[in-house]
Formats: sequence, C-alpha cells, structure tokens
Amino acid sequence: MVAAFDGWNDACQSATNVIRHLVSKYRSLEVGHISRDGYYDYQTSRPMQCVIQGTRRILWPQTAFYDITVTDDLHLLAQLGPEPNYRWMDYVRETLHFAKQYDVSRIVTLGSMFAECPHTRDLPIDVSVDGVQSDPESEYNGPIGIPHIIDAMAIEEGFDTTSIWVSVPQYLGGNEPCPQATLELFQQLASVIGLKLNAQELEGKADQWRAHCDVMVRNNADLDGYVDQLEHDYDLKQHARTIASAGTPAVEQLVQEAEAYLRDLPCASSPLDNGVMRCAWQSEWPVPILPIGTGHSLCQAQRQALPPSAMPSSGCSTPVSSRIATMIASAMR
Repeated sequence: MVAAFDGWNDACQSATNVIRHLVSKYRSLEVGHISRDGYYDYQTSRPMQCVIQGTRRILWPQTAFYDITVTDDLHLLAQLGPEPNYRWMDYVRETLHFAKQYDVSRIVTLGSMFAECPHTRDLPIDVSVDGVQSDPESEYNGPIGIPHIIDAMAIEEGFDTTSIWVSVPQYLGGNEPCPQATLELFQQLASVIGLKLNAQELEGKADQWRAHCDVMVRNNADLDGYVDQLEHDYDLKQHARTIASAGTPAVEQLVQEAEAYLRDLPCASSPLDNGVMRCAWQSEWPVPILPIGTGHSLCQAQRQALPPSAMPSSGCSTPVSSRIATMIASAMR
C-alpha cells in the first residue's frame, strides 16, 4: 500500500501527485473510502462545489482507496486524501483495517517538505525502513504528520514499512506543483516495489520545471547568489560523505596531510584570544573558522596560499580546515 495526504505533509503537492500519476497511468478502481464524519474541520479542509452539466455537486473532503493494477501479478492499494484534523488514532486504525483486508505486506508513506536545497541538483531524499533512517545524518526531530503516525502504528501491527520524503527548494515559494520532487518520489517508490514504472510524462514535466527555475534565478541577482551558495554547501556535503564512506582511517590521513601542509606555510603568526592565529603581515583580524587538529584557524593569507587540491571540487574558496571539520563530523556520526 502507498499513502499520501494533502496539506502539511505535501509541499507543492509532490507526494499526492505520485498517487494521481499512478491512478491516471494504470488501470485503477476506487474500492473504498474513510467516512469524513468526525475527522475534518471544514473551515480548514473546505468542501468544494462543482457544476457538472448544469447540476451542482458538493464534494466533501474524504480519503479514498484505489486498487491500481501495475502488472498482472502486482496490485497497489493507494490511499489519497486530506490529512485529517481530528482523531488521528481512529483514522489510522481504519487505514490499517483496509490494508489487512487487501493482504497488504508493506505500507509506503510519501511526504514532501520545503528545505534549503538547490533546484540544480538532485533533490534530497530521506528514506526510513521499518522506522530506521537509512542515513543517520538525516534523522528527523520535530513536528510530524499523519504519515509518521501511520508508519509507527503499522510497525506495531506487524507491517513492513517504508517512509519516503523529498525536499523541495523553499526559495521557489508558493504551492505550484514541483514535478522534479514528484519524479524523485516516484522513482524511489519504483525501487521499493522492484519494478520500472512509467515515468516518461513526469520526466518531461521535470525538465520544464528546471528550465523555468533557471530563468527565474538568472533574472534575480540576489537569488542567483543564494542558489550558488546552496550549490556549494550541497557539493561540500556530498564530497564529505564520499570521503567519510571510505572509513575513519582515510579521514585521519587527510587531517594529517593537511596539518603537515599548514605547518610548512611561511606564515609567522602570533596568538590571539580564543586560540585564533593572525599572520604577522596581516593588518586585519582573520575570520574565525573551525579549527583543525593543531587548534589553529586559517587566516586570509593562508587561505590564499592553499593549493587547488585543498579546495572542494566545486572550485569554491572554502578553506581546507572547514572541509576537514565537515568530513570528520560526517564520518564520526
């Protein structure tokens, strides 16, 4: 079963659009719903009015379940609806009752959230399996929504669970759809169920979305600079993870090599408060940065003296000590 909910858990409708895409691309049949009574605040989740062939209809917020035929051997039970306002525990019990009726073995919950990430890179994906985060660095602490409650209660009931969340660039603002986020959730879902799903339409929309974002950023100098910084932070973190994945000895070797290089720099220094060092020929105070193993910080002259190999692959001027600190933090967590 795969579940997604409108509202707080659904930045730019990225999660619920996965379900809508499945329903539109595969043979689907609505097989049930959870009664709206007692679960919704209609001033928050308002009913919708529509006129069909001159006849007015009022559509009330409710949760629907769909039987989606992916292959002759694989059916997905999909849950789609607004996040309930009240009685979450009762709501989840009804959800799990449907799952048991359809002999569901694994429950996959989808979500999307705004975050500081660039649209020019793969959007960050956080995955947890049976309540255990795949990447310990991405462990979340804070407010939660109905997908988290379903995941937790499903585990208690003996279901296998997977939770997939995607981050959406917050600088884009608004709540327009983000096809790139939907595509990455869709691809992760395909990986979980072990099948290649039809994503051609989503891929085209994602290309158009990125092109639109590129134009928007180019036309705003402040935003362009902000995205450059996000790209630098993203690349630095990815590089740190690559180094950290080599194991603690590799990180320690990198620290030793960097310290040896810095000791050989022709920079006469005098101690300052808090252990920050300043070059004898430097008239300005250095910008404090994270210290490396020697307990010294790099001053501006030292930064300029660093070879290209001591800089991140993105070509930015982040000093080696900051890189090392980031790498060590990643490796030791």
